[in-house]
Amino acid sequence: MALTRAEREHFLAEPHVAALAVDAAEEGRAPLTVPIWYQYQPGGDLWIMTGRDSRKATAIAAAGRFSILADRVTPTIRYVSVEGPVVATLPATREQLAEISSRYLPAEKADDYVDFAWREHGEQVVVHMRPQRWLSSDIGDA
Repeated sequence: MALTRAEREHFLAEPHVAALAVDAAEEGRAPLTVPIWYQYQPGGDLWIMTGRDSRKATAIAAAGRFSILADRVTPTIRYVSVEGPVVATLPATREQLAEISSRYLPAEKADDYVDFAWREHGEQVVVHMRPQRWLSSDIGDA
């Protein structure tokens, strides 16, 4: 059964590791699909952080849009997929790295990860996507 708008937005606001998909624009290749951390608040834009020169960033810039799929298998099988245009790509800040890291990592590991990632991952960008098309379902107990 499809989720209501409130249900799908609430689900997407939970910290699921999502699958990001974007047209790779490479002949004979399927879309680039990779796991990604994301940030979302109901009613707002979704954002991701990635390396400025990464394959993801290059493909997203060329396509001008991307999609993510977040899912779970317990207590019921549920998913939300959202697709939309890129509305901004900005240099990442350490504060944004701390925000997204604390969403996915335990507090005792987040600070060390932020220090490491800020030092070792190179220049990062934050890509903002405006949710435009949604697919969702909860198919009940497996």
